[in-house]
Amino acid sequence: MEFQDGIEPQEALAADYEDTLIAPAQDAREHLVVVGNGMAGCRAVEELLARDAGRYRVTIFGAEPHVNYNRIMLSPVLAGEKTFDQIVINTREWYDDNGIELVTSDPIVAVDRAGKTVTAKSGRMVAYDRLLIATGSDPFIIPVPGKDLPGVISFRDMNDVDLMLAAADKGGDAVVIGGGLLGLEAAHGLALRGMKVTVIHLMPTLMERQLDEAAGWLLKSALEARGQTILTGADTAEIYGEGRVEGVRLKDGREIPASIVVMAVGIRPATALAREAGLEVGRGIKVDDHMVTSDPAVLAVGECVEHDGNVYGLVAPLWDMCRSLADGLTDRHSGYRGSVTSTKLKVAGLDVFSAGDFSGGEGCEDIVLRDASRGVYKRVVVKDSKVVGAVLYGDTADGNWYFDLLRKGEDVSDIRDFLILGQAFASGGTADPLAAVAALADDAEVCGCNGVSKGQVVASITDGACSLDAVRATCKASASCGSCTGLVESLLALTLGEDVKSGPKTLCKCTSFTHDDVRREIVAQEMRSIPEVMQKLHWSTPDGCSSCRPALNYYLLCALPGEYEDDQQSRFVNERMHANIQKDGTYSVVPRMWGGLTNPRELRAIADVVEKYDAPMVKVTGGQRLDIFGIKKEDLPAVWADLNAAGMVSGHAYGKSLRTVKTCVGSEWCRFGTQDSTGLGVKTERMTWGSWMPHKFKIAVSGCPRNCAEATIKDFGIVCVDSGYELHVGGNGGIHVRATDFLCKVATEQEALDYCAAFTQLYREEARYLERTAPWIERVGVDYVKQRIVEDDAGREALRARFLYSQSFSQEDPWAERAAGHQAELHQHLEPLAPQELAAAE
Repeated sequence: MEFQDGIEPQEALAADYEDTLIAPAQDAREHLVVVGNGMAGCRAVEELLARDAGRYRVTIFGAEPHVNYNRIMLSPVLAGEKTFDQIVINTREWYDDNGIELVTSDPIVAVDRAGKTVTAKSGRMVAYDRLLIATGSDPFIIPVPGKDLPGVISFRDMNDVDLMLAAADKGGDAVVIGGGLLGLEAAHGLALRGMKVTVIHLMPTLMERQLDEAAGWLLKSALEARGQTILTGADTAEIYGEGRVEGVRLKDGREIPASIVVMAVGIRPATALAREAGLEVGRGIKVDDHMVTSDPAVLAVGECVEHDGNVYGLVAPLWDMCRSLADGLTDRHSGYRGSVTSTKLKVAGLDVFSAGDFSGGEGCEDIVLRDASRGVYKRVVVKDSKVVGAVLYGDTADGNWYFDLLRKGEDVSDIRDFLILGQAFASGGTADPLAAVAALADDAEVCGCNGVSKGQVVASITDGACSLDAVRATCKASASCGSCTGLVESLLALTLGEDVKSGPKTLCKCTSFTHDDVRREIVAQEMRSIPEVMQKLHWSTPDGCSSCRPALNYYLLCALPGEYEDDQQSRFVNERMHANIQKDGTYSVVPRMWGGLTNPRELRAIADVVEKYDAPMVKVTGGQRLDIFGIKKEDLPAVWADLNAAGMVSGHAYGKSLRTVKTCVGSEWCRFGTQDSTGLGVKTERMTWGSWMPHKFKIAVSGCPRNCAEATIKDFGIVCVDSGYELHVGGNGGIHVRATDFLCKVATEQEALDYCAAFTQLYREEARYLERTAPWIERVGVDYVKQRIVEDDAGREALRARFLYSQSFSQEDPWAERAAGHQAELHQHLEPLAPQELAAAE
C-alpha cells in the first residue's frame, strides 16, 4: 500500500530534527499535543472542536503512515468487502480544514514532563501546554518458542492486514491463535481469501468473555460448517519452522501446518511511554473522571487508560471518555463515571450480542429460548427483578432493548413471562398467553418437526391423550426437538383444564424430555456434544444443571465411544479427582487387585505409600481390596505414580463404573469348589475394568453353590456348578438388599464372559443415569432381559461386540495420566485463607 500524501520516510527526517526543539508558530493559543492518531485520539479532538474549535492549537503524532481510519473495519478489508479508503474516518482535508498538524510515521518515544516537551523517533522535539496520550493497546504475543519467526503476525493495524493479504495470495494453510473476536475475524477473512484456516483457542468456549457455552457452541458449529477447523481447549507449545514459520505444535503433540500464524490472543494497554515518563500506571495509565493522569498537564484516553480499576476495549466507553475529556478541556467538567458495556457484533457474518454479567450464580434466574431450526439462542439473566445480563445468538434485534433495561435497572416483574420473547411481545405483556393459543386456526402448524397441526393435537387430546407424554406417543407433537412443548402444554390446559395428567419424570427441571427421550434423540439426531443436545432439545437453562450434565456426559460417552471427548466438568468430584473425597477433605485410594488377588510386590508398594504419605488408615474392603485413607489432594499424583510402578492401576472405587470382581478360591484350593472361580474372576475383571456405567457395577464369581463370593447380591453374578456356570443379574446389597434374578446357565467360561459383556452393554445402553441394575430390571422386567440376552443370539453377539469396542477406548489408567502431569492444576495445594484484616496487616 502506498504512503498517503507523499509523506517522507522517517529516516530522511531524522537528521533534520535530531536534538531540535521545533518552535511554535506565532499562535498564543495553548498547544495540545496528541500522541496517537487512532480512533480515540482523533475522536477526542473532534469532541474538543465541537465545543470550542479555536481554543487549542493541535498537533497529532501517529506511528502509522495513514490518516485516522476505523480499526474495527480492518476485518472487512481483509475479507475483501471494503477498501482502505472506505474505512477512513478523518481525511487529510479534515486535518487541514481544522488547522491540525498531522505528523505520520513518527511515533513519540519520550516525554519530558518537567520541560513539557515530547520527542519523536525522528528526533523532532515539540513543546506542549497540554499532552494527550492515546497510544491504544499492544497485541499480546504468547511467549512460546518460534514467536519471532517470519510469518508470525498480529492483527492490529493496516500493516498486519497487508501481510495477511500477501500470505493469502500465495495460498496454503493459516493458523489463528485466539478464538476471540479479532481471531475469528482474521480466520474468516483468510478463509474467504482461499486459505485453509485452523483456529486454536485455549478456552473451551469461543469468545468466552462475550458468549456463554451454549452460544459459543452455536458459533463454533457455524464456523466449522463454513470450512474452518476450530480447536478449543488447545494449548500452543511452540511455533516451528526453519527460517520462517512452518506450523504450530500443541502441548498434546498435534501439529498443524501453517505458512502464516496470526496471534490474536488479546491486547494490553500500551503504557510504556507513560511509564517511562513517570506517570502512575496500573493495568493502564491511571486517570481520574476527567481523563487527567497523575500529572495535571497530561491526559490520557482510550484503550491505554485505567479508570477506577477498569480498562476498556470497546468503542462505546472510549467515546464516553472522549466526551468527558473534551468537557474538561473546555471547563465544563462533566466527569466520566465508567461504562456499562454491551457487545453487538457480526462475527464472520453471524450475529451475536452480550451485555452485563451472564455468569449467573446465587439469586439469579436464567430465562432461555432456543430455536434449533433457526439457530437462535437467547438468554436473559434476571436478579432482584432486574435484568443483569443477556446473551443473544442468531437474532440480536432486541439487544439494545435488553441493554437499556440493564443500564437503567428497570423492574421487569410485570413483563417477566414475556421478557425472553422480545420488546414487541413484552409491550403487550398483560395479554393472556392461552388466548393467543386458542385463537390459532386448527390447521396452524404446532410441531414443525413432525408436521402436526393444532387440530391434530386437540384431536389426540380429546381421544384420550391426557398428558404431554401421551400426546407425544399418539400424534408425535413435541416428540422430536421439544421446541413446541410449551404450545402443546397450553393446548392440553385449554382442552382439559385441571384434568391434565402429569407425565413421567423428566430428566431434570431443565428439559421436558425424559432420560429415555434424551438417549433416543442423541442417537437419532447424531448429536456430538452437550451444548448440541441442549440446543437441539431446547433446554430451558443455558448450561444445564448438576443433574443433567453428568447424565448427558454419560449418554454421549456411551453412544459415541472413541469419538466423544469426556467432559470432566460434568463429572462429580470423585470422578474428576479419581479418588474418594472424605469428610476431612482428604482422599482414599483403592488400587485394583484383579479378582481380589495380590502379591508381595503390590503389598510392599501399598505399605510404602502408607508410610511415605502418612496415611492414617488402611482398610480391607468388602470387595476384597485395600483402601488407603487420608491422602492429601496434592499427594495423589505421586501416590498413583508409586502404585503404578508396582503394576497397579486405578480401582475405580470412586466411579459410576465397574468397581470390583469378587471371587472365592474355587477349585484350585477349596475342597467344595467346582470350577476355577478365581481365574474366571480375573478374566472377567480384565475384560470389564475401566467401563463407565449408569451407576456403580459389581461382579462376583463363586466357586460353588455355597456362594462365598456373594454372587447373588451383585449386579452380575456367576455361580459355578459341576455342569457349568449359573448366571444371575440385578442384585445389590446396601440399604435395600435385592437378590439376583436367575438369567440362565451356560456350559463354558467363554460363554459366561460373553453373556457378561452382553448384559453389561444392555445395561449401559438402556438404563437411566444413576439407576442401578436392580431398579432397572424391576422396571423393564427380567423377561425382557432374557429376551435380549438369552433368546436372541444375534442380538447378544452385537451387544458383546459393542461392549468390547467401547472397552478398547476405556481401558487407559487415569492414574497413570495424572501421574504423568495431565490436569495437574486439579491437584495443586490451596493455602489456608487468612482473615482479610490479617492478610492486610501482613
